[in-house]
Amino acid sequence: MRALAVLIATTCLGLSACAEEGDPAGLGSPQSGPQPTTVTATPDDPATDDPKQEKDTDPRVVRTVASGLAVPWGIAFLPDGSALVSERDSTRVLAIDGKQVREVGRIDEASPQGEAGLLGLAVSPSYDEDQLVYAYVSTASDNRVVRMTYDGDRLGEPEPVLTGIPNGFIHDGGRLLFDDDGNLFVSTGEIGEPDLAQDASSLGGKVLRITPDGEPAPGNPVDGSPVWSMGHRNIQGLAFDERGRLWATEFGASTSDELNLIERSGNYGWPLVEGKGDLEEYRNPYVTWSTADASPSGLAFADGSLWAGALRGQRLWEVPVTGNGTAAPQDWFVGNYGRIRTVTVAPNGNLWVTTSNRDGRGEPAAEDDRILEVAID
Repeated sequence: MRALAVLIATTCLGLSACAEEGDPAGLGSPQSGPQPTTVTATPDDPATDDPKQEKDTDPRVVRTVASGLAVPWGIAFLPDGSALVSERDSTRVLAIDGKQVREVGRIDEASPQGEAGLLGLAVSPSYDEDQLVYAYVSTASDNRVVRMTYDGDRLGEPEPVLTGIPNGFIHDGGRLLFDDDGNLFVSTGEIGEPDLAQDASSLGGKVLRITPDGEPAPGNPVDGSPVWSMGHRNIQGLAFDERGRLWATEFGASTSDELNLIERSGNYGWPLVEGKGDLEEYRNPYVTWSTADASPSGLAFADGSLWAGALRGQRLWEVPVTGNGTAAPQDWFVGNYGRIRTVTVAPNGNLWVTTSNRDGRGEPAAEDDRILEVAID
């Protein structure tokens, strides 16, 4: 309920000493357990310790769910199978039910600029009882998590849940994801100020874990802090796999975009490490891509694979998940639909994929931004 302003002394954490558009324990505990096999997703380096399982059919677009949209950023499905969609720059929230698309509200406190605006959405796990929808919003002063009631017709007034997340023109993070315990994971960026990622007193460049009321979740690395992991540049994709492990896509700066397995108290190295660093203090990514091939944004898990939208790379990446990590990535729809931002699993098991071609970056696609439904089996 209350807005939370958190200031945590760096000493409490025991720290050890790509832009989304493709720019050319404490929380410093060392890695433990099985180490990742880093796979560089280029034609010259398809190495993997587990071969990709062949599918009967390739992923295919089966329909256009909606078109004429402007930077659709978040998608959240309701228990009845309908969906809510946020538009970053217009600050509109749309409801999609069958073929009907209608506006159900605007977030007036959102202040869009660059990569900031109305970003991620998440539906309360107890929506049937509380009718709550959560959103990540860039205001004139901060990034914050808010929640609103939704009665199936209109959104109520936003209520701040977590405030004081740094905001800027770039690297605002913005993805929301509830876990099975009802806690909310929140991804943030370092707003183009790299040192924030290693600053334990800042909520920028982190993965946060909070209760539905905005309090630090029980079991977080530091009591009283919402920080779950740190050392991130800009995370716009979060997804759980079938084993309940949390994965995240992260933009690199000039060489390596990343897919990371997010673990409690992990430090992922930015700005001291980009890509694979093989340093004891920092977690290695499981997959790295060239920034020209990725700028990975939204992330979803379905049919044994992680699926990541690529902005600069203008494709959909499939990363099979194995018992020990990941297998070699496969790219789909290269250049066919322009920049792909958000990937979400629909109730029928297909993917909903949004394009992001109307924000003045890259070559525009043949149509305005849209949501595509992709069959993957």
